[in-house]
Amino acid sequence: MQAKSSFAIPFVVCCAGVALFSVMDAAMKGLSLSIGLYNALFWRAVTGTVLGLALMLLLRQRWPDRAVLRLHLLRGTVVALMAGLFFWAIMRLPLAEAIALSFIAPLVALYLAAWLLKEKVGREAIGASLLGLVGVGVILSGRLRGDYDADALLGALAVLASAMLFAWNLILQRQQAQRASPVEVAFFQHLVMLGVFALGAPWLAIIPPLTAAPLVLLAATLAFTSLAALAWAYARAEAQRLIPVEYSAFVWAAIIGWLAFGEAVTLTTVAGALLIVVACLIAARAKRAELAHVEAGIA
Repeated sequence: MQAKSSFAIPFVVCCAGVALFSVMDAAMKGLSLSIGLYNALFWRAVTGTVLGLALMLLLRQRWPDRAVLRLHLLRGTVVALMAGLFFWAIMRLPLAEAIALSFIAPLVALYLAAWLLKEKVGREAIGASLLGLVGVGVILSGRLRGDYDADALLGALAVLASAMLFAWNLILQRQQAQRASPVEVAFFQHLVMLGVFALGAPWLAIIPPLTAAPLVLLAATLAFTSLAALAWAYARAEAQRLIPVEYSAFVWAAIIGWLAFGEAVTLTTVAGALLIVVACLIAARAKRAELAHVEAGIA
């Protein structure tokens, strides 16, 4: 009974974290449609950096050493590119479909882990990855039948490219886990992203209208809150017990996409998402190891 009780709170917190990430994705989609993708990313990075700096000072976090700084720089750059692709895609795709396609990332991470971390990929994991590819094919089949415009198909391909980067991000996240606190990781992620996006500021940055300020603040705050909630939950419960919760992002994305943008969810999207989720769960069970977070809105 005590074990069930001790798992209940992390389970609820994880559910809340996943839901908040889904709301953040919707906020970023609305913001990108309102002020443009670049400015949505740039001003969210500015706000997130300020919030992160305040927390670093408040909690008296130490400055990382040179090796950890290099890791922060690499991961922040990868996340900046990943976020650009993902949010460009959700401007052209329903939220639920983009989230479903992004679920392929943990399967890609299996092979990156084998390459970068010299981990062994077993037969079950290989079979799971093939099943995941079938799921991707099912989702894309609607696009390839011509039911949607070419711009939407490009959006689907952008999500897949983003998922490849996110898989690399999962490996970097695993390397960071024991070397930096969650607040430090979140702060430097936003700081490095700001540095990347600032390169285009002289030509692309604009002062957003006052009406956009609440969405900017909402997106940055949700990113920090959801990251903290998931980090707290995963520190207190086994990853293999919490991983299935993260696939609830598809349900939240479907609900929020319908309420906020009038997006319908197609049968091929649901079927493909189920295949990818089953594939990820098979891989997770086969490895008996942490696959990390699957939510692409971590960006």
